[in-house]
Amino acid sequence: MTRSFRLYATTAGMVLLAGCSGQPTPPALVIAPPRPAPVPVLVAQMPKGASPTTIIPTPFADGSYPTPNRVLTQAATIWHLRVGLNVAALACRGPQEAAIVAGYNALLTTHKAALVTAEATYAAEYRKAGGDWRDRYDDAMTRLYNFFSQSTARDEFCAAAGAVLAEAQAVPAADLTGFAQTRLVRLDRPFTDFYRAVDVWRGRATARPAVAYAQNGYGQNGYGQTGYAPRPVAARPNVQVSVPVPAAIPRLSVDQSVLGGR
Repeated sequence: MTRSFRLYATTAGMVLLAGCSGQPTPPALVIAPPRPAPVPVLVAQMPKGASPTTIIPTPFADGSYPTPNRVLTQAATIWHLRVGLNVAALACRGPQEAAIVAGYNALLTTHKAALVTAEATYAAEYRKAGGDWRDRYDDAMTRLYNFFSQSTARDEFCAAAGAVLAEAQAVPAADLTGFAQTRLVRLDRPFTDFYRAVDVWRGRATARPAVAYAQNGYGQNGYGQTGYAPRPVAARPNVQVSVPVPAAIPRLSVDQSVLGGR
């Protein structure tokens, strides 16, 4: 009993002694967690050639964009390729200008017969639809030239056209249709890439989808044109019309019969 009391008293004395020693108990050191590094906000830059008022086509449900080069017959595909390369020969400047002009004239010479046949067949497809087919055909060609003449993607388009013309020199006449189908997509892409870049900049899109360019089909290509029996085309207010090709253009040595008499 006495031993237990002594232990208690000793413990109590130690507590009392500590309380009266006059040394304050240091506060516990609290270390604040480090602040997370700020997450940078990535803001897409305005694409080259764009402006706050730039108007581009409304994309389809799959994220692709309407152009006059979708859903074409074989004849239309060849002729649309020729139109695109014609615009390149007229509008492209810089170091590649001479090569593009020479390549385009070589294309007209090498594939003269195939181009004449393609233009005649393409016009016949419009004629088959009846009505004012010539006006519809001419309107479609005007829109096509305007499409390829858009200055917003001029540099990329000229680079693509130069590559296509360089490859065209080795294409046999029998393979022109297949060549046109793949290379027309290449000429189309600079413009659809620009449209997508504008939508990304505006926060409306994030990536370029895979686009299937139907050939010899009957579906609409977004401009009202179909594989056969083209429909009348109404003006699309949301399609940007490019600046016309400058008047000062090189004089090309072109066989006018290849151009369908125009």
